[in-house]
Amino acid sequence: MSVPETESAQAAERAPAAAAAAAEKADRWDDPRLPWHGKPRAADICCWLAIVVSGLFYWLLLPLRVSLIGTHPVVAELLNGSTESIISAAAFARAGDGTLAVVLLAAIPGLMKFDALYWWAGRLWGERFIMALPGSRRVAKHMARVQRAGPKFTWPAVVASSFLPIPRAIIYVIAGWAGMRLITFLILDLIGVLLWASLLTGLGYALGHHAVVAAKTISHYSWWFTIGIVALSVLFALRSRRRQMAAAAAPADQDRR
Repeated sequence: MSVPETESAQAAERAPAAAAAAAEKADRWDDPRLPWHGKPRAADICCWLAIVVSGLFYWLLLPLRVSLIGTHPVVAELLNGSTESIISAAAFARAGDGTLAVVLLAAIPGLMKFDALYWWAGRLWGERFIMALPGSRRVAKHMARVQRAGPKFTWPAVVASSFLPIPRAIIYVIAGWAGMRLITFLILDLIGVLLWASLLTGLGYALGHHAVVAAKTISHYSWWFTIGIVALSVLFALRSRRRQMAAAAAPADQDRR
């Protein structure tokens, strides 16, 4: 056998091995638990890491979230924009500690700080990421209708996201998936945040002294409240995980039958 023929034979023998290695590498990245298809791009990694950091931010801030309600409620709403912090800050403003304008302005970054991140995730990963979010099963059957409706659904949904009985993150991911521009999303999100913060501010102002007393009591027992919140969060997470595993096992049982 000549040298060229030998090289051709060796190349032919290596081809199946190379193809198998390439297929194995592709399968490694094609994980249904990941929001992207195939090997991740730089944007995929950056967005995913930012979402992880946002989750860590929530848990690390939890002790402060409770303790600041009765001592520095404006700082609390600036950091996390929680419902109780806005109500408390407005109640303190009625008692003469601060102004309503400051309460509303502090709520904007607190409520909007990670919203654009989920819009970006919707742009990158679309429906695959939507279905991975908690609470998405309620909107799954309406996804085709949402995509057909376009701005007729996404525009009012972003404005009303704080008032809807589903996680706000799902609405923001849907907005990005449906093609909403970032500037449009930020404007609509700002309108919705101001409406929600105004409602809570009015409630806190109406409650006044009673809300201040309640906030100071919560801050005094902040560690107990924190432990209770963590315990409930873990309980709900385990319950949601169990439901997801049961739902995933149901089709497999039907196939075996």
